[in-house]
Amino acid sequence: MKKIAVFASGSGSDFQSVIDANEKDPFCEIGLLVASKEGIYALERAQQHGIPAIVCRARDFASAEAFGEELISQLHARGIDYVVLAGYLSMLPENLIRAFPDRIVNIHPSLIPSFCGKGFYGINVHRAAIEYGVKVSGLTVHFVDEHYDNGAIILQRTVPVLSEDTPESLQARILEEEHKALPEAVRLLATGRLQKVGRKVTILS
Repeated sequence: MKKIAVFASGSGSDFQSVIDANEKDPFCEIGLLVASKEGIYALERAQQHGIPAIVCRARDFASAEAFGEELISQLHARGIDYVVLAGYLSMLPENLIRAFPDRIVNIHPSLIPSFCGKGFYGINVHRAAIEYGVKVSGLTVHFVDEHYDNGAIILQRTVPVLSEDTPESLQARILEEEHKALPEAVRLLATGRLQKVGRKVTILS
């Protein structure tokens, strides 16, 4: 069974969705939580489920490369096969991405390539979608490369944008879909059912 590490920066509800799905019907071993700061609730979730956790902050390192080297060391020491970004708000160091090519995935709360890239995170994404007047939004699970929200798309889910929506109400409905889509994508990844050729990702039966 493949071993994953989850990176998180906040409450960890997406992290919890992977934990719950995996406990119900195991498809991977969750070998590590990497938290971007102390005091986030994702750390409590890890403790509750007996998942090892570390706090690793970019600002504690002299360079992005040094930060990446520490993360690579921590992941290799635990035999991690895949990295799952679940509400992780920092840009990954390039040396980490090179060390895990096509083995890092992220979930983003819009239909990429809309409302993505630097500055588009959290409530900002949903505010921008409503202000633009789109009728449909959603989420994207994608592979991670050296650029923000740029890697090949694994799966997407759509959510209607209602006339009465606020950024908060749209965020809540998309989050419900995130909690279904992220475990699904991680299951496909960990069980070898994704085939990537260039930017095209095929789900194998």
